Amino acid sequence: MSTEKINNEELISAAEEDLEISEETLNEQRRIRREKLKKLQEMGRNPFLVETWDVDSHSKKIKDDFDEMEGKHVSIAGRIMANRHMGKASFIDIQDKSGRIQCYIRQDGIGPEEYEIFLTYDIGDIVGIEGEVFKTRHGEISVKTNRLVLLSKSLQVLPNKFKGLKDQDIRYRQRYVDLVMNSEVRDIFYMRSKIIHEIKRVLEEDYSFLEVDTPILTTIAGGANARPFKTHHNTLDLDMKLRISNELYLKRLIVGGLDRVYEMGKMFRNEGMDRNHNPEFTSMECYMAYGNMESVMEVTENVVSKAALVATGSMVIEYQGKKFDLTPPWRRLNMADAVKEITGVDFSLIETDEEARTAAIAAGMHKDDVKKATRGLIISEMFEAFCEDAPGYLDGPVFIVGHPVEISPLAKRDPVDPRITRRFEAYVNGWEIANAFSELNDPIDQYQRFKEQQSALEGGDEEAHPMDEDFVNALEVGLPPTGGLGIGVDRVIMLITNAPSIRDIILFPTMKPIEK
Repeated sequence: MSTEKINNEELISAAEEDLEISEETLNEQRRIRREKLKKLQEMGRNPFLVETWDVDSHSKKIKDDFDEMEGKHVSIAGRIMANRHMGKASFIDIQDKSGRIQCYIRQDGIGPEEYEIFLTYDIGDIVGIEGEVFKTRHGEISVKTNRLVLLSKSLQVLPNKFKGLKDQDIRYRQRYVDLVMNSEVRDIFYMRSKIIHEIKRVLEEDYSFLEVDTPILTTIAGGANARPFKTHHNTLDLDMKLRISNELYLKRLIVGGLDRVYEMGKMFRNEGMDRNHNPEFTSMECYMAYGNMESVMEVTENVVSKAALVATGSMVIEYQGKKFDLTPPWRRLNMADAVKEITGVDFSLIETDEEARTAAIAAGMHKDDVKKATRGLIISEMFEAFCEDAPGYLDGPVFIVGHPVEISPLAKRDPVDPRITRRFEAYVNGWEIANAFSELNDPIDQYQRFKEQQSALEGGDEEAHPMDEDFVNALEVGLPPTGGLGIGVDRVIMLITNAPSIRDIILFPTMKPIEK
């Protein structure tokens, strides 16, 4: 076959050089690639018919173990990311799952016809290569090729040196290109996998939790105060919801005698989106029979700190220029005490709702926001308004305790002060990363709280907790004293990987379709 049939010299594109290119040029390059494919198919060399390639080595292993690998025959596969043609010899860079490696290709090594066809291959094409490991005169570890096979033809033009993929929105939408072009992105998702595996290992090996699966589709979206996504089951003619939490199912399992259970999976909340929130997110919830709030505090500290250690080699992490020491134990801080530290309002001296409203307004809360609020709700709202926004105040890691009963419908009341609950939220970098209780196991109290929440729901509060009579029935069967914990896995991963947005650590974040 001659170069006249597939003339690569004319097809060196600006897209494969360090240049800005027009849409017209890109379209021309795509057309040319399709022509190349058609000619290969006409020759009986359709790359899309190749089913497999025997890979026995990867770039990182070859480089790391060069002393052992030198002179050995290897079989590798990957994507062409760079090429340098010099007459009858060429160099190409192959990218596989572990990195890149240079391959040396000579006409007399693979044959004149194969070499002529090889010259038509494009950046982005996927090839299989067999050859010997060696080091060039310049000291670069390489593979001297004696067999080369086109395994898949790339019909799109890759952005060179990431220039064509500057738009963050496009990077999220075309994650497959983002992963090809940016090794740092690939590293983040390898770290995500490590973190998730370590969380599971700590739960299973250190604390003997059993991993379980609970329903995602449900008729009652309970376990949290949040707005659910709604759908409809046609066969059953039944309105259903995507779960906002798996808490109530997991506690049913504790009732059933599975003393320590956990589940890591997707939750769905029909709420706002920002750098810390995605409507579909990963959460881990675990429940420990005969445990309490302090028991799951220890679990929280060890799960998060050991995940950081495995991923980064240290329990001290750096996020956006700030350092956080995750080494246990973490600080404990009462919510009312935090409000006092920031605002000066001392709720230990305030007994009535009216006194609380007056103090809140004096501290800067708007009167319309507190005119119907109880003392407990006001503490919570002042904490959210003043403490969460105070720069550096909740950098932590810190456990906030002493949550009012009004905002904790599933938590056990504090035996000393029944106005608050045995609950904590864990904060790092001012973000809530975990929520936990000494679980409420009094069915009468639980029913009453559900009634109050149901009234709020019927009154227009779309995030109020619905009535769940079957869960109350489960409590009547008998829930032992139980400590429960939920961890926002995505936020933990953001912190450990130093990712500025939750979209950076979710492979395919929720995106609005582009209007055409």
